Amino acid sequence: MLKKANILLRYFIKFSYNGTNYHGWQTQPNAVTVQETLTKAMTTVLNTPIELMGAGRTDTGVHAKIMYAHFDSFNSIDSGSIVHKLNSFLPKDIAVIEIISLHDTAHARFDATKRTYEYHIHTFKNPFLTDLSWYCASKLDVAAMNEAAKLLLTHTDFECFSKVNTDVNTFDCKVTFAQWSQEENKLIFTISADRFLRNMVRAIVGTLINVGLHKITIENFQSILESKNRSEAGFSVPAHGLYLTEIVYDYVKP
Repeated sequence: MLKKANILLRYFIKFSYNGTNYHGWQTQPNAVTVQETLTKAMTTVLNTPIELMGAGRTDTGVHAKIMYAHFDSFNSIDSGSIVHKLNSFLPKDIAVIEIISLHDTAHARFDATKRTYEYHIHTFKNPFLTDLSWYCASKLDVAAMNEAAKLLLTHTDFECFSKVNTDVNTFDCKVTFAQWSQEENKLIFTISADRFLRNMVRAIVGTLINVGLHKITIENFQSILESKNRSEAGFSVPAHGLYLTEIVYDYVKP
């Protein structure tokens, strides 16, 4: 049920998506994106033009277990009812979890205090994971990869892992967690920080893979961090193994 309000009300929308069929989050010409698809659905269901500001942007093929965006509306929204309608309207690879009423200065992008990504690798060929995990048949030294990953917590400038020619004011990020875990034929790299640069996680994973393959040493990894040069770092792993899994706000319950 929608009730008309006299002032604009700000809401967060919490949702998830499988990014296989989308050219990332952000709306762009001649491409199907999550932002465009979700915006159209919300505009239809709420019967009013909606503009979404996402917590960040994910690249083509990247998935999100948890994503937030904010929007304004003159309508007072019944979260349960609208969530049900949106999920009936949206394609099967996007799911709305919750709509949260917040104060009018709440900002999905700038107010996030922590973001977490996972990168999924499977080491035994599995056709059911083709679009959801990266297949790497090579034997990896996970212990060495974890030793190198610890160095990420000792640095703040991550220009060496940033997409070149990116429009940012600073390459500083505060990484608070970075670790590989292994279970049978599956490897997951989890990393948390206050912010991430474009392509940063995929470049970190690719460089750590080179450590695990003994193509570079842990000392080489340290030198790469200090170089501030993207060409010194390793390859970017494919997008389909990457998941945004957590975004933290001081005023939103997880």
